[in-house]
Amino acid sequence: MISQHARESFERIFQKAARARLPMEAGDSCEIVPVREGDAGPERTESVVVLTISSIVFRMLLVLHFDEDATTCDYFARNEEGATFRETFLEICNLCSGAMNQALLHYFPDLGMSTPYVLSARCLPYLEELKPGYLESFAITINGSIRLGATVCVCAHAPLDFTAEVNAVEETSGELELF
Repeated sequence: MISQHARESFERIFQKAARARLPMEAGDSCEIVPVREGDAGPERTESVVVLTISSIVFRMLLVLHFDEDATTCDYFARNEEGATFRETFLEICNLCSGAMNQALLHYFPDLGMSTPYVLSARCLPYLEELKPGYLESFAITINGSIRLGATVCVCAHAPLDFTAEVNAVEETSGELELF
């Protein structure tokens, strides 16, 4: 139900958004590696942030895996005076999902986006129950030491075929988007 072109497009859109929005500084490295069946997969985490982008023809879940270890907390909350790790990290996750939403708007004019929410990582095996047409996991490493995971899950309600043109990461200054 989801064409190979659409699958590749979702992957390109995700990778561009993650590289643009997950690193805290423009010069920070962000390595994203697809995790294929049989690979070790993203490191086991305790928690995930779930964001949803929905249209008339599909529902996409962006699931970002994280642990609240000292390295991760220090990286994401270092420049945010008075903000907790979760506040900062949820905003960054929201920006990543928003970048994906903006890219998808070129192909699907009516999209809705959820606010981020945190769940136990034990819910991940249940994504299969949604019978997704596309389900892919990624291991993300920022600056060689910050380890995250991501899962992109797309459920189509009709045949889905598009080819996304994704250019290099664009510099942005942090826009505010109102819904």
